[in-house]
Amino acid sequence: MLVWKTWQGLKENIEPNRISDYAIFIFENKLSEHFEQEEKELSSNDSLKEQAFVEHQHICQLVNNIQTDKQNTVLLKQFADKLESHIRFEERVLFGHLQQHFSEDELKKIEETHNLRNNDMDEKWTNHFWGIKQ
Repeated sequence: MLVWKTWQGLKENIEPNRISDYAIFIFENKLSEHFEQEEKELSSNDSLKEQAFVEHQHICQLVNNIQTDKQNTVLLKQFADKLESHIRFEERVLFGHLQQHFSEDELKKIEETHNLRNNDMDEKWTNHFWGIKQ
């Protein structure tokens, strides 16, 4: 949803600062924890851990850059592109890989861990900008 909301905000010419603040909020309160957990779940000799880790680092760097320059729409576009690309990697490659290399019990534990963390951050965010027509 973060990718979609970022693109919606940019499409509707919402003040970049508002979009940046939301992206930073979601990153700090949900996404960074998701990245850490994901990296713990992949074994150190896992062939795809390196790719996931590098993508996480790139996304983290983009968030740091956004924090420094909240008005920069180019950074917001790069962030949305990179996050969307990472999500596709997880959906199309990583999850299938995990299913081949993890037991049913391990997969169930991973699923439970992720479900516990999937609380709705939007309830804590009041400055909704997505879906707004200018």
